[in-house]
Amino acid sequence: MHELSTRRFLNPSLPPHISTLIVLAGIGALSMNVFLPSLPKMTVYFHTDYRVMQLSVALYLGVSALVQIIVGPISDRYGRRPVMLWSIGLFALATIGCLLSTNILVFLFFRMCQAVIVSGLVLSRAAVRDMVPAAQAASMIGYVTMGMSLVPMVGPVIGGVLGETFGWQANFWLLLVLGAAVFALTWYDMGETATRREGGLKSQLAEYPLLLKSHRFWGYSLSAAFAAGSFFAYLGGAPFIGSEIFHLSDTRLGVYFGAPALGYLIGNFFSGRYSMRLGITRMILIGTIVPFVGLTISIMLFNAGLATAPVFFGFMSIVGLGNGLVMPNANAGMLSVRPRLAGSAAGLGGAMIIGGGAAISGFAGTLLKVETGAAPVLWLMLACSVLSILAIVWVIRRDATFT
Repeated sequence: MHELSTRRFLNPSLPPHISTLIVLAGIGALSMNVFLPSLPKMTVYFHTDYRVMQLSVALYLGVSALVQIIVGPISDRYGRRPVMLWSIGLFALATIGCLLSTNILVFLFFRMCQAVIVSGLVLSRAAVRDMVPAAQAASMIGYVTMGMSLVPMVGPVIGGVLGETFGWQANFWLLLVLGAAVFALTWYDMGETATRREGGLKSQLAEYPLLLKSHRFWGYSLSAAFAAGSFFAYLGGAPFIGSEIFHLSDTRLGVYFGAPALGYLIGNFFSGRYSMRLGITRMILIGTIVPFVGLTISIMLFNAGLATAPVFFGFMSIVGLGNGLVMPNANAGMLSVRPRLAGSAAGLGGAMIIGGGAAISGFAGTLLKVETGAAPVLWLMLACSVLSILAIVWVIRRDATFT
């Protein structure tokens, strides 16, 4: 098996270097959150209200889920490299559309089109699974997402500063420039990793039932989906909570907003270090329990009258820590159910995660009012955490039954 970290850089005839996979995953994460500190100002610019503006998150996630359903099978059929290049090109065009928008409906349309960049999240994982076995894939995905986790940590900070200094459009100019740079990097470094298969897209989609009949695939996917649901609930509510409840500036909100990413970075480090030793199922179980404990303490502090920005955002780092333990291992578990369908598994599992996240993010936005404070989002996140624990416990019990 190849070691990703020792690959020759910028050689399109070889599989990609690990740094390229980190960048491909990171551009999707940046597109998701870099502009969030500017949401209140964008609400004013487009003459709408926050609940409508917040759809730029929920709709983006919803389309991301649909993209992931088809991009996995397409990449299994035609290869990771061409699908990735087309995705980045379409992302750049959609970003130009966002910049030229003067109407909220037009903006939301192009914002949904930007979701094609989620291909980077799917195909970076699939490329890893193409090259290494399941246990090593969990470790390697952990390192890839550890590097990627720097993006949501610094992205909102950069976005907050850009938005406060130059206006919200500056965030999308940044995405356009980076999109062009990532296209060039992919062209020169991402060699093909998949073995192209015969048959069209229809035959690829027809193999989804092989995945859907597996209790392990469902367990890993649902555990990851509900773990991510806590984060997406935060994503849907944090801009409102920061600006309208805690009255933070764009820059300060950007700094606080990256709290989950700090925990995610640490969690991914532990995944990269210990997944091969402890096993992916045990790592997922630990990762689901961690945010449950953190959110319970956070709610207790809020009920005790300590409802402050440092308390709310600080405990989000614990949620990020749990996700950093869950996501690489759950993704490796999903991809190992049917290794020859790695792209399809990455797409279908990712669609469950992002589709559920879209619904939860949108729901979180509807719960918030100034008078309610942050409590509704905290309780929603706790509920997602409980469901994530139940999903992985189901896998453990089912596996024990058949051993």
